[in-house]
Amino acid sequence: MNRRIVVKIGSQVLCDPQGALNREVLGELVGQMARLSADGWQVLVVSSGAVAAGSGVAGDRLDRVSDPVARKQVLAAAGQVRLMETYRSLFDRHGLTVAQVLTSKSDFQTRGHYLNMRGCVEALLTAGIVPVINENDVVSITELMFTDNDELAGLLAGMVKADLLCLLSTVPGVYDGDPDAPGTECIRSWDDDRYRVDDVVQAGASSLGRGGMHSKLTIARKAAQLGTEVVIADGAAPDILLNVVGEARAGTHFPAKGEASPAKRWLASADHQATGWVTVNAGAEAALMDRSRLTSLLPVGIETVEGRFDSGDVIQVRNADGRVLGCGRARYGHDEARGLIGRRGQKPLIHYDYLYLVD
Repeated sequence: MNRRIVVKIGSQVLCDPQGALNREVLGELVGQMARLSADGWQVLVVSSGAVAAGSGVAGDRLDRVSDPVARKQVLAAAGQVRLMETYRSLFDRHGLTVAQVLTSKSDFQTRGHYLNMRGCVEALLTAGIVPVINENDVVSITELMFTDNDELAGLLAGMVKADLLCLLSTVPGVYDGDPDAPGTECIRSWDDDRYRVDDVVQAGASSLGRGGMHSKLTIARKAAQLGTEVVIADGAAPDILLNVVGEARAGTHFPAKGEASPAKRWLASADHQATGWVTVNAGAEAALMDRSRLTSLLPVGIETVEGRFDSGDVIQVRNADGRVLGCGRARYGHDEARGLIGRRGQKPLIHYDYLYLVD
Protein backbone atom coordinates (compact mmCIF):
# COMPACT_ATOMS: atom_id res chain seq x y z
CA MET A 1 0.00 0.00 0.00
CA ASN A 2 1.27 3.47 -0.88
CA ARG A 3 2.46 5.70 1.92
CA ARG A 4 1.15 9.25 1.99
CA ILE A 5 2.99 12.45 2.79
CA VAL A 6 1.54 15.94 3.09
CA VAL A 7 4.16 18.62 2.45
CA LYS A 8 3.27 22.11 3.64
CA ILE A 9 5.37 24.85 2.05
CA GLY A 10 4.94 28.26 3.65
CA SER A 11 5.50 31.73 2.25
CA GLN A 12 8.82 32.14 4.04
CA VAL A 13 10.15 29.04 2.26
CA LEU A 14 8.52 29.79 -1.10
CA CYS A 15 9.56 33.42 -1.43
CA ASP A 16 12.84 35.29 -1.66
CA PRO A 17 13.63 38.33 0.55
CA GLN A 18 11.85 40.59 -1.96
CA GLY A 19 8.65 38.53 -1.68
CA ALA A 20 8.85 36.94 -5.14
CA LEU A 21 8.54 33.19 -5.73
CA ASN A 22 11.91 31.49 -5.29
CA ARG A 23 11.95 29.05 -8.21
CA GLU A 24 15.31 27.62 -7.19
CA VAL A 25 14.15 26.51 -3.73
CA LEU A 26 10.77 25.38 -5.06
CA GLY A 27 12.46 23.47 -7.86
CA GLU A 28 14.61 21.60 -5.34
CA LEU A 29 11.57 20.64 -3.29
CA VAL A 30 9.61 19.52 -6.35
CA GLY A 31 12.57 17.36 -7.40
CA GLN A 32 12.58 15.69 -4.00
CA MET A 33 8.82 15.15 -4.10
CA ALA A 34 9.24 13.53 -7.52
CA ARG A 35 11.79 11.12 -6.04
CA LEU A 36 9.41 10.31 -3.21
CA SER A 37 6.68 9.65 -5.76
CA ALA A 38 9.00 7.31 -7.66
CA ASP A 39 9.68 5.48 -4.38
CA GLY A 40 5.97 4.81 -3.87
CA TRP A 41 4.87 7.80 -1.82
CA GLN A 42 1.62 9.57 -2.65
CA VAL A 43 2.45 13.27 -2.33
CA LEU A 44 0.07 16.09 -1.42
CA VAL A 45 1.25 19.70 -1.37
CA VAL A 46 -0.25 22.44 0.79
CA SER A 47 1.15 25.64 -0.63
CA SER A 48 1.05 29.22 0.52
CA GLY A 49 2.34 32.00 -1.70
CA ALA A 50 -0.64 33.12 -3.79
CA VAL A 51 -0.80 36.59 -2.26
CA ALA A 52 2.98 36.97 -2.44
CA ALA A 53 2.99 35.86 -6.08
CA GLY A 54 0.13 38.24 -6.82
CA SER A 55 2.16 41.17 -5.53
CA GLY A 56 4.58 40.64 -8.40
CA VAL A 57 1.78 40.27 -10.95
CA ALA A 58 -0.80 42.85 -9.91
CA GLY A 59 0.74 44.80 -7.07
CA ASP A 60 1.19 47.93 -9.20
CA ARG A 61 -2.45 47.91 -10.35
CA LEU A 62 -4.16 48.38 -6.99
CA ASP A 63 -4.06 52.17 -6.69
CA ARG A 64 -7.83 52.39 -7.21
CA VAL A 65 -8.64 49.53 -4.81
CA SER A 66 -8.89 51.03 -1.33
CA ASP A 67 -10.54 48.16 0.55
CA PRO A 68 -7.75 46.07 2.15
CA VAL A 69 -9.82 42.88 1.95
CA ALA A 70 -10.48 43.41 -1.76
CA ARG A 71 -6.78 44.16 -2.32
CA LYS A 72 -5.83 40.84 -0.78
CA GLN A 73 -8.47 39.04 -2.84
CA VAL A 74 -7.12 40.57 -6.05
CA LEU A 75 -3.57 39.55 -5.16
CA ALA A 76 -4.67 36.03 -4.24
CA ALA A 77 -6.72 35.58 -7.42
CA ALA A 78 -3.96 36.83 -9.71
CA GLY A 79 -1.19 35.16 -7.74
CA GLN A 80 -2.83 31.73 -7.60
CA VAL A 81 -2.57 31.49 -11.39
CA ARG A 82 1.15 32.32 -11.27
CA LEU A 83 1.69 29.93 -8.36
CA MET A 84 0.01 26.99 -10.10
CA GLU A 85 1.79 27.70 -13.36
CA THR A 86 5.07 27.52 -11.47
CA TYR A 87 4.14 24.18 -9.91
CA ARG A 88 2.91 22.83 -13.26
CA SER A 89 6.13 23.68 -15.06
CA LEU A 90 8.35 22.29 -12.28
CA PHE A 91 6.45 19.01 -11.89
CA ASP A 92 6.27 18.64 -15.69
CA ARG A 93 10.04 18.23 -15.73
CA HIS A 94 9.59 15.01 -13.77
CA GLY A 95 6.62 13.70 -15.74
CA LEU A 96 4.12 14.44 -12.98
CA THR A 97 0.72 16.11 -13.31
CA VAL A 98 -0.60 18.54 -10.71
CA ALA A 99 -4.15 19.56 -9.83
CA GLN A 100 -5.35 22.67 -8.05
CA VAL A 101 -7.60 22.26 -5.00
CA LEU A 102 -8.88 25.46 -3.36
CA THR A 103 -10.75 25.06 -0.10
CA SER A 104 -12.07 26.94 2.91
CA LYS A 105 -12.55 26.14 6.57
CA SER A 106 -16.29 25.66 6.10
CA ASP A 107 -15.56 22.77 3.72
CA PHE A 108 -14.06 20.86 6.64
CA GLN A 109 -16.90 21.77 8.98
CA THR A 110 -19.76 20.66 6.72
CA ARG A 111 -19.88 16.85 6.59
CA GLY A 112 -21.09 16.71 2.97
CA HIS A 113 -18.42 19.11 1.71
CA TYR A 114 -15.79 17.25 3.72
CA LEU A 115 -16.70 13.90 2.16
CA ASN A 116 -16.84 15.38 -1.36
CA MET A 117 -13.40 16.94 -0.95
CA ARG A 118 -11.97 13.74 0.48
CA GLY A 119 -13.39 11.77 -2.43
CA CYS A 120 -11.84 14.17 -4.94
CA VAL A 121 -8.41 14.11 -3.29
CA GLU A 122 -8.50 10.32 -3.02
CA ALA A 123 -9.36 10.08 -6.72
CA LEU A 124 -6.47 12.40 -7.65
CA LEU A 125 -4.03 10.27 -5.68
CA THR A 126 -5.37 7.08 -7.22
CA ALA A 127 -4.82 8.62 -10.67
CA GLY A 128 -1.21 9.47 -9.80
CA ILE A 129 -1.87 13.23 -9.80
CA VAL A 130 -0.27 15.54 -7.22
CA PRO A 131 -2.89 17.75 -5.50
CA VAL A 132 -1.68 21.27 -4.73
CA ILE A 133 -3.99 22.65 -2.06
CA ASN A 134 -4.40 26.21 -0.84
CA GLU A 135 -7.00 28.24 1.01
CA ASN A 136 -9.47 30.00 -1.27
CA ASP A 137 -8.66 33.55 -0.16
CA VAL A 138 -11.17 35.00 -2.64
CA VAL A 139 -14.20 33.60 -0.80
CA SER A 140 -12.89 33.01 2.72
CA ILE A 141 -14.20 35.39 5.36
CA THR A 142 -12.27 36.42 8.45
CA GLU A 143 -14.43 34.44 10.87
CA LEU A 144 -13.93 31.24 8.86
CA MET A 145 -10.32 31.55 7.75
CA PHE A 146 -7.75 28.95 8.67
CA THR A 147 -5.36 30.17 11.34
CA ASP A 148 -2.73 29.59 8.64
CA ASN A 149 -1.85 26.88 6.13
CA ASP A 150 -0.32 24.79 8.92
CA GLU A 151 -3.88 24.28 10.15
CA LEU A 152 -5.06 23.41 6.63
CA ALA A 153 -2.21 20.90 6.25
CA GLY A 154 -3.04 19.28 9.59
CA LEU A 155 -6.72 18.92 8.71
CA LEU A 156 -5.86 17.53 5.30
CA ALA A 157 -3.44 15.00 6.80
CA GLY A 158 -6.21 13.77 9.05
CA MET A 159 -8.72 13.65 6.21
CA VAL A 160 -6.56 11.42 3.97
CA LYS A 161 -4.97 9.42 6.83
CA ALA A 162 -1.49 10.59 5.86
CA ASP A 163 1.46 8.64 7.20
CA LEU A 164 3.60 11.76 7.43
CA LEU A 165 2.98 15.51 7.62
CA CYS A 166 6.00 17.70 6.90
CA LEU A 167 5.70 21.34 7.96
CA LEU A 168 8.51 23.17 6.22
CA SER A 169 9.81 26.25 8.00
CA THR A 170 12.95 28.42 7.88
CA VAL A 171 14.52 26.82 10.97
CA PRO A 172 15.90 23.28 11.45
CA GLY A 173 13.13 22.37 13.88
CA VAL A 174 11.85 23.18 17.36
CA TYR A 175 14.47 24.34 19.86
CA ASP A 176 14.41 23.61 23.59
CA GLY A 177 14.77 27.32 24.34
CA ASP A 178 15.82 30.59 22.73
CA PRO A 179 17.55 29.52 19.46
CA ASP A 180 20.10 32.32 19.90
CA ALA A 181 21.04 31.36 23.45
CA PRO A 182 24.22 29.32 24.07
CA GLY A 183 23.61 25.62 24.63
CA THR A 184 20.16 25.58 23.04
CA GLU A 185 19.55 22.48 20.94
CA CYS A 186 17.08 21.37 18.32
CA ILE A 187 14.61 18.84 19.71
CA ARG A 188 14.79 15.66 17.64
CA SER A 189 11.73 13.90 19.06
CA TRP A 190 8.92 15.76 20.80
CA ASP A 191 7.71 14.36 24.13
CA ASP A 192 4.65 15.97 25.76
CA ASP A 193 5.84 14.78 29.17
CA ARG A 194 9.18 16.54 28.75
CA TYR A 195 8.43 19.74 26.82
CA ARG A 196 5.80 22.46 27.10
CA VAL A 197 4.78 24.57 24.11
CA ASP A 198 4.99 27.87 25.98
CA ASP A 199 8.53 27.09 27.16
CA VAL A 200 10.02 26.53 23.72
CA VAL A 201 8.16 28.96 21.44
CA GLN A 202 9.24 32.48 20.58
CA ALA A 203 6.33 34.86 19.99
CA GLY A 204 5.40 36.18 16.56
CA ALA A 205 4.38 35.01 13.10
CA SER A 206 6.32 35.31 9.88
CA SER A 207 6.34 38.54 7.92
CA LEU A 208 5.02 36.90 4.76
CA GLY A 209 2.44 34.56 6.25
CA ARG A 210 0.10 34.14 9.23
CA GLY A 211 1.93 31.19 10.72
CA GLY A 212 4.46 30.87 13.51
CA MET A 213 6.10 28.14 15.56
CA HIS A 214 3.30 28.13 18.13
CA SER A 215 0.82 27.30 15.37
CA LYS A 216 3.09 24.57 14.01
CA LEU A 217 3.45 22.97 17.43
CA THR A 218 -0.29 23.06 18.06
CA ILE A 219 -1.07 21.48 14.69
CA ALA A 220 1.75 18.93 14.98
CA ARG A 221 0.57 17.67 18.37
CA LYS A 222 -3.04 17.46 17.18
CA ALA A 223 -2.14 15.59 13.98
CA ALA A 224 0.05 13.16 15.92
CA GLN A 225 -2.86 12.45 18.26
CA LEU A 226 -4.97 11.53 15.22
CA GLY A 227 -2.38 9.05 13.96
CA THR A 228 -0.08 11.00 11.61
CA GLU A 229 3.65 11.36 12.26
CA VAL A 230 4.69 15.01 11.93
CA VAL A 231 8.02 16.67 11.20
CA ILE A 232 8.91 20.37 11.46
CA ALA A 233 12.01 21.04 9.37
CA ASP A 234 13.98 23.62 7.36
CA GLY A 235 12.56 23.78 3.84
CA ALA A 236 15.75 25.25 2.39
CA ALA A 237 18.08 22.55 3.76
CA PRO A 238 19.60 20.27 1.08
CA ASP A 239 17.53 17.14 0.39
CA ILE A 240 15.34 17.95 3.37
CA LEU A 241 12.35 15.81 2.35
CA LEU A 242 14.56 12.84 1.53
CA ASN A 243 16.31 13.19 4.88
CA VAL A 244 13.00 13.51 6.72
CA VAL A 245 11.78 10.15 5.44
CA GLY A 246 15.23 8.54 5.47
CA GLU A 247 17.62 7.48 8.18
CA ALA A 248 18.94 11.01 8.69
CA ARG A 249 15.72 11.90 10.56
CA ALA A 250 16.10 15.64 9.97
CA GLY A 251 13.94 18.13 11.86
CA THR A 252 11.78 17.69 14.96
CA HIS A 253 9.60 14.57 14.88
CA PHE A 254 6.24 14.11 16.58
CA PRO A 255 5.50 10.36 16.77
CA ALA A 256 1.99 9.25 15.83
CA LYS A 257 -0.19 8.18 18.76
CA GLY A 258 -2.39 5.34 17.59
CA GLU A 259 -4.96 5.76 14.83
CA ALA A 260 -8.21 7.69 14.98
CA SER A 261 -11.40 6.62 13.20
CA PRO A 262 -12.68 8.60 10.18
CA ALA A 263 -15.49 10.01 12.35
CA LYS A 264 -13.04 11.31 14.96
CA ARG A 265 -10.81 12.78 12.25
CA TRP A 266 -13.76 14.75 10.90
CA LEU A 267 -14.81 15.85 14.37
CA ALA A 268 -11.29 17.14 14.98
CA SER A 269 -11.82 19.52 12.06
CA ALA A 270 -15.43 20.38 12.92
CA ASP A 271 -15.16 21.27 16.62
CA HIS A 272 -15.47 24.99 15.91
CA GLN A 273 -18.93 24.67 14.32
CA ALA A 274 -20.61 23.34 17.46
CA THR A 275 -24.24 24.43 17.83
CA GLY A 276 -24.27 24.03 21.61
CA TRP A 277 -22.32 22.68 24.54
CA VAL A 278 -22.60 20.77 27.78
CA THR A 279 -20.71 21.32 31.01
CA VAL A 280 -19.57 18.17 32.82
CA ASN A 281 -18.68 17.62 36.47
CA ALA A 282 -15.21 16.71 37.75
CA GLY A 283 -15.96 12.99 37.80
CA ALA A 284 -17.09 12.92 34.19
CA GLU A 285 -14.09 15.03 33.15
CA ALA A 286 -11.68 12.61 34.80
CA ALA A 287 -13.38 9.62 33.18
CA LEU A 288 -13.42 11.18 29.72
CA MET A 289 -9.77 12.27 29.85
CA ASP A 290 -8.54 8.87 31.09
CA ARG A 291 -6.99 7.52 27.88
CA SER A 292 -6.85 3.98 29.28
CA ARG A 293 -10.66 3.76 29.09
CA LEU A 294 -13.21 4.07 26.28
CA THR A 295 -15.78 6.35 27.88
CA SER A 296 -19.00 7.77 26.45
CA LEU A 297 -20.59 10.93 27.86
CA LEU A 298 -23.51 9.93 30.09
CA PRO A 299 -26.22 12.29 31.42
CA VAL A 300 -25.19 11.53 35.01
CA GLY A 301 -21.98 13.50 34.46
CA ILE A 302 -23.63 16.54 32.86
CA GLU A 303 -24.25 19.69 34.89
CA THR A 304 -25.64 22.10 32.28
CA VAL A 305 -26.85 22.04 28.67
CA GLU A 306 -26.44 25.23 26.64
CA GLY A 307 -27.64 26.21 23.17
CA ARG A 308 -30.07 24.52 20.81
CA PHE A 309 -29.11 21.32 19.02
CA ASP A 310 -30.75 18.30 17.45
CA SER A 311 -29.77 14.67 17.18
CA GLY A 312 -26.65 14.42 14.99
CA ASP A 313 -25.44 17.98 15.62
CA VAL A 314 -21.89 18.63 16.80
CA ILE A 315 -21.68 19.97 20.35
CA GLN A 316 -18.77 20.90 22.60
CA VAL A 317 -17.92 19.32 25.93
CA ARG A 318 -16.61 21.74 28.56
CA ASN A 319 -15.46 21.42 32.15
CA ALA A 320 -16.61 23.54 35.08
CA ASP A 321 -13.97 26.17 34.29
CA GLY A 322 -15.23 26.55 30.72
CA ARG A 323 -12.26 24.78 29.10
CA VAL A 324 -13.20 22.85 25.96
CA LEU A 325 -12.44 19.17 26.48
CA GLY A 326 -13.59 18.11 23.03
CA CYS A 327 -16.67 17.72 20.88
CA GLY A 328 -18.97 15.05 19.54
CA ARG A 329 -22.22 14.22 17.76
CA ALA A 330 -25.25 14.48 20.02
CA ARG A 331 -27.36 11.34 20.17
CA TYR A 332 -30.45 13.37 21.04
CA GLY A 333 -31.54 17.01 21.15
CA HIS A 334 -31.16 19.76 23.73
CA ASP A 335 -34.63 19.39 25.28
CA GLU A 336 -34.17 15.70 26.04
CA ALA A 337 -30.60 16.31 27.21
CA ARG A 338 -31.75 18.94 29.72
CA GLY A 339 -34.41 16.59 31.04
CA LEU A 340 -31.83 13.87 31.70
CA ILE A 341 -29.17 15.99 33.47
CA GLY A 342 -27.66 14.07 36.40
CA ARG A 343 -29.75 10.93 35.87
CA ARG A 344 -28.23 7.46 36.00
CA GLY A 345 -28.98 4.53 33.73
CA GLN A 346 -29.60 6.64 30.62
CA LYS A 347 -28.23 6.24 27.12
CA PRO A 348 -25.11 8.33 26.33
CA LEU A 349 -25.55 11.84 25.00
CA ILE A 350 -22.32 11.31 23.02
CA HIS A 351 -21.11 7.80 22.25
CA TYR A 352 -17.36 7.20 22.43
CA ASP A 353 -17.21 6.41 18.69
CA TYR A 354 -18.41 9.95 17.93
CA LEU A 355 -16.45 11.80 20.63
CA TYR A 356 -13.20 13.67 19.92
CA LEU A 357 -11.20 14.80 22.95
CA VAL A 358 -8.47 17.42 22.89
CA ASP A 359 -5.10 16.08 23.99
